[in-house]
Amino acid sequence: MALPLLLGASGGAPIEIAVTDIRSDKGLVRVSVCPQANFMKDCPWTGSAPAKKGAVAVTVRGVPPGRYAVQVFHDEDGDGKLGTNFIGIPREGIGFSNDAMPRLMRPRFDRAAFDHGGDAQRVPVKVRYFLG
Repeated sequence: MALPLLLGASGGAPIEIAVTDIRSDKGLVRVSVCPQANFMKDCPWTGSAPAKKGAVAVTVRGVPPGRYAVQVFHDEDGDGKLGTNFIGIPREGIGFSNDAMPRLMRPRFDRAAFDHGGDAQRVPVKVRYFLG
């Protein structure tokens, strides 16, 4: 099913992030659309939605054409930050576009990257949990 063209305030088209494998209804699902310079940092296009066990969709509007990666985390405690343990392993679920989830290392932008044009787009992201 094709999404209609919807232009945001900056003239960019929206990206719908279809987040799956959410383990609970607690907190929020937070998504970020990132250019390479901001990957794994604060990204300029963000959105959130109440968590729903199973799946939720979050639409980020006004994303101009370019090359991006999506990063997602399930903010179960609602504090706005990704919770980690003392060695940096996430306590909350995380996911990236293209399912770019390497083991024991940070994901690379080039593995998660996709091209976004002038039309609305849908990007699937599977959330993974490393700690109970």
